[in-house]
Amino acid sequence: MTEPPEPEYRDLVAVGASAGGVEALRALAAGLPTDYPGSILVVLHVPPSAPSALPHILRRSGSLPAGAAEDGEPLAAGRIYVAPADHHLLVLDGRLRLTRGPSENGHRPAIDPLFRSVARVAGRRTVGVVLSGSRDDGAAGLAAITAAGGLAVVQDPDDALCPWMPRAAMARVVPDHVVPSAKLGGLLAEIAARPLPEGPNSMVDPILDAEVAMSGLAPLHTDEFALPAGYGCPDCGGSLFLVEDRPLPRFRCRVGHAWSPESLLDEQAVTLESALWMALRSLEEKAALSRRMAAGRSLEGGADRFKAMAEDAETAGDTIRRLIARLGSSAASGETPPSGATAPA
Repeated sequence: MTEPPEPEYRDLVAVGASAGGVEALRALAAGLPTDYPGSILVVLHVPPSAPSALPHILRRSGSLPAGAAEDGEPLAAGRIYVAPADHHLLVLDGRLRLTRGPSENGHRPAIDPLFRSVARVAGRRTVGVVLSGSRDDGAAGLAAITAAGGLAVVQDPDDALCPWMPRAAMARVVPDHVVPSAKLGGLLAEIAARPLPEGPNSMVDPILDAEVAMSGLAPLHTDEFALPAGYGCPDCGGSLFLVEDRPLPRFRCRVGHAWSPESLLDEQAVTLESALWMALRSLEEKAALSRRMAAGRSLEGGADRFKAMAEDAETAGDTIRRLIARLGSSAASGETPPSGATAPA
């Protein structure tokens, strides 16, 4: 008589957070029991040059051991792994991988690469958790987790210091749970204690496989599986390709830098403002040089031409100043914070 297969559990949890996310992560760690049976992988957006203090914070906040993930390390139960600065955290072949793959939404570490990798390797055993943050990193990755049969958990936006990332996740998928951070640890413990119901295994997704491979620095190119989008990549200047069109578009350049439409708009705004300041500087220099030339020609004649050039440059400079101010006012009145707000304080 054939024995029934061993039950499976949702024992692999991937957590993503950005601005305001440290407090939510502390609450999550504090709520986890000492005998929690799963593995928890955490990505927090941090500057590339700053070592993360998050492992120390999480060790002090709860009862589970927490540390920076190490490349090649096998997953262990009852442990929290934190992505180090300037490295994506992935799960490949049952082990942790740290890579300096292409940034996503301007971040490395980014949340989406971790979420995609756990969806690919663990399918229905996965739980994706999106916490406080700006922009929308994690939304596409959470969709990959749910498509593979995993669960989606989102911090209640009303409980988040920065609600934009939870809202973006909820706009992308219908979450299985929306809870305040104080209840996250207990919820994850309840989920891990319940055997998985029978269900189909996740289907093979070649695009998911390709995107995980690109995050791991595999020699793949986006033009092998996507169509040109007609935009430029803010990171490298290369052409962007449309990876996904619905419910929202996603873009990658040929070498793998990835952008959501919101993050792409923010980066384009930064590039535009930089170009406007460069134009304003050129006009100011032209006006100053023209004034000097006009003063030098006052006795010889011909000064009027240089004065007119200076006035034209100054008028154009005033127009650019007004445009810069208008762009800044538009950003301040919007609900999404300006670029750069994703780095936690």
